[in-house]
Amino acid sequence: MKNVKWVVEDEKRKHVYWPSEHMKKRAWVSDHSVYQEAEKDPVAFLAKKAHEGLDWKKKWNTEYHHDEHKPWDFKWFIGGEINASYNALDRHVKAGKADKTAFIWVPELTEEAPKKITYKELYDEVNKFANVLKKLGVKRGDRVGIYLPMIPEVIVSMMACARLGAVHSVVFSAFSGESLKDRLIDADAKVLVTADSCYRRGKVLDLKSNADIGVAGTDVEHVVVVKRTGNAITWNDAKDQWWHDLMKDAEDYCEPEFVESNETLFILYTSGTTGKPKGIVHDTGGYLTQAYWTTKWNFDLHDDDIFWCTADIGWVTGHTYGCYGPLLVGATMLMFEGAPDYPDPGRWWKTVEDYKVTVFYTAPTAIRMFMKFGDEWVKKHDLGTLRLLGSVGEPINHDAWMWYFEVIGGGRCPIIDTWWQTETGGTLINTLPGIGPFIPTVSGRDFPGKKHVIVNEEGQEVKPGESGYLIQKPPFAPGMFRGIHKDEKKYIENYWTRFPGHYDTSDGARLNEDDTIRITGRVDDVMKVAGHRLSTGELEDAINKHPLARESAVVPKPDNIKGEVPVAFIILRDPSKASEELKKDIVKHIDKTIGPIARPSEIYFVHDVPKTRSGKIMRRILRALVRGDADVGSTITLMNPECVEELKKMVQHHG
Repeated sequence: MKNVKWVVEDEKRKHVYWPSEHMKKRAWVSDHSVYQEAEKDPVAFLAKKAHEGLDWKKKWNTEYHHDEHKPWDFKWFIGGEINASYNALDRHVKAGKADKTAFIWVPELTEEAPKKITYKELYDEVNKFANVLKKLGVKRGDRVGIYLPMIPEVIVSMMACARLGAVHSVVFSAFSGESLKDRLIDADAKVLVTADSCYRRGKVLDLKSNADIGVAGTDVEHVVVVKRTGNAITWNDAKDQWWHDLMKDAEDYCEPEFVESNETLFILYTSGTTGKPKGIVHDTGGYLTQAYWTTKWNFDLHDDDIFWCTADIGWVTGHTYGCYGPLLVGATMLMFEGAPDYPDPGRWWKTVEDYKVTVFYTAPTAIRMFMKFGDEWVKKHDLGTLRLLGSVGEPINHDAWMWYFEVIGGGRCPIIDTWWQTETGGTLINTLPGIGPFIPTVSGRDFPGKKHVIVNEEGQEVKPGESGYLIQKPPFAPGMFRGIHKDEKKYIENYWTRFPGHYDTSDGARLNEDDTIRITGRVDDVMKVAGHRLSTGELEDAINKHPLARESAVVPKPDNIKGEVPVAFIILRDPSKASEELKKDIVKHIDKTIGPIARPSEIYFVHDVPKTRSGKIMRRILRALVRGDADVGSTITLMNPECVEELKKMVQHHG
């Protein structure tokens, strides 16, 4: 049965989709009254949800507190005691879910057998590894670095840290040894968990050598190494120990350490534009509350669902929706090790078919990549088990939304376009699947209990239809970060200064007449052209609607007369169509879609644009190129660093 119905709202064929009766009956939330209850008293509402969704050893004595003079200094569930591992594992085992599959692990190599890990099996492994860490001297509040590929041990490691009340800091396995070192030093990590190697597109990559670089000159005392490929690696007898040797003699049970709600659960580093990583600090009780309810309600997870979040565990999406959230609600998730198009562009869709995935959550960049490969790779596989789709990471353009809906979802699956950040810990703006509407390029409404507004530069709320800055009003979301590790000054300046009393998301947005919100992109990607504010995201969306454009990236370039002008890098569906005439046609298309003020001063037809391995376009590199900067900054996080030199030559030749 279809989960959505649709109507054409106006002559421009703007699609608006609504949940079907079948979807509404199945959904956890299908009544608008949840918004009214939450808005009436958000603190009471969220406290009620924290109590309903999680098991607390000790209930809090204060629901929420923040200092009006220091709005960044806020706390939830003060005095409450809780353990993340207990909530993700113990309580499900005790409730009769011991034999339920916690996650299905799908390795990159097709000849290697997948694994199904039950809640009891995961519980046993976590207890044993928690005792391993304890024997290595890890205690409550200590920091543990985790530098692993997408293998089961990464979830075991995170949960084992949480069981001890220790703080984990997961580092994306594609980061260099030097990047790892920066993070281990900043976190004061005591132990590092890594692997001998990892697979990437069928090749064995030596991870241990990067780990060796990473721990050199740090306070790391022990390195625990998972044997993933069995290849020869360097070994330091003074520090290195094999995972399997340590686990062989570990005791079967480790008493969970219940911590105060506001104690740190994890530190996750983001790459700053200055090159110095920022350690985003998340607490325990508030984060778990948001992870639980956003996972349950947004993705409408039930006992028979198989949930696949495609994000790497090294990013916040992987933390919240590839680990904590699904385990907290007792769901079954899929964990995929490999590249999305290896050994061929049908790998993901074969995986959906083989494991009967029902809820699928991925990034617009991945969707656009598969669009480029063509529908035939999708049509080879039966995706009939899918009932709900999600989008994350950046605003999704109209064409990608429609392709995702029609080709992947078969025109029957709602698309949940989620807005959130590493800093927010979990989704905060999206459409609930039992309520709707689902509108291409529109994220939706605030998650119940939260309130965002869109303001101008003076902090005044804009009218519907106008764009502005997206800010969060107090009470701040329970899952919000509580600081930047070792840098309170940057924490206050970056997030709490521009709009006093509010959290500054640094994202632009537009409020629609129906109170839904459309995210227009980062405000640091906003241009002022002849005094007019233009979002690069909005311009990109317009370009992407041109029939010959596959994907685009727009950045501002300084201009003596207009202040700034847009420069567009465009990937064509058919590169052979590139011509000066096509540039003129795209300019006409932009004139028609946005207006002459948005005309790019230059258009480059390119084969690729710089992207991180998580799929985000690195616009700071493009900005540096168009401004003629000699140094474009670090490229270590790119999945395609080779394109930078090609783009540099193109821009210099044009100049």
